[in-house]
Amino acid sequence: MSYSHTISETTTFTLTHARHIAAKVATDLKRMQRFYGNLSDTRIADYEIEAIALLKAGYLGTVAYGFRRNGNWIEPTLKYTAQELAEGSASDDPGRIRPGANIDGATFSSYLTYSSNWDDLSDSEKENFKKSLPFRRSGASEPGVSGYFSTDLVYSAGGQALNRASVRSY
Repeated sequence: MSYSHTISETTTFTLTHARHIAAKVATDLKRMQRFYGNLSDTRIADYEIEAIALLKAGYLGTVAYGFRRNGNWIEPTLKYTAQELAEGSASDDPGRIRPGANIDGATFSSYLTYSSNWDDLSDSEKENFKKSLPFRRSGASEPGVSGYFSTDLVYSAGGQALNRASVRSY
């Protein structure tokens, strides 16, 4: 005689999940602030609010925060890519920002791309959503990279994840 037992689980991504993931991003930004300056507490809070809203709505594709020199991302720059969580994946602790990178002549900036869910919205829905955010982003070409992005951490909750990649020099 044999028995079979099946368990089905559905996870709903909530505002609490979005806050949990965005708090890890904000912690990374605080670490970057401590090592490199050029980033205010207010700006970090605004980035966190933006990330929460985009994650909760399912509109975040990628977002990068870091330093650019001559139009290219340099170390230390972090790029987060939103995706559904792979089964059995764990959420990492934030941190592991390398201190001591040369940021002479570089400026801090951020670059965001939207998910395919964003593309499904009408222009008025996009505009209304953007109005709810703490600041407006302007259109720009995606920066290049001096070096390469190396995936190093995953932040997850509620079946969603942000894969983090850090710029590394050759």
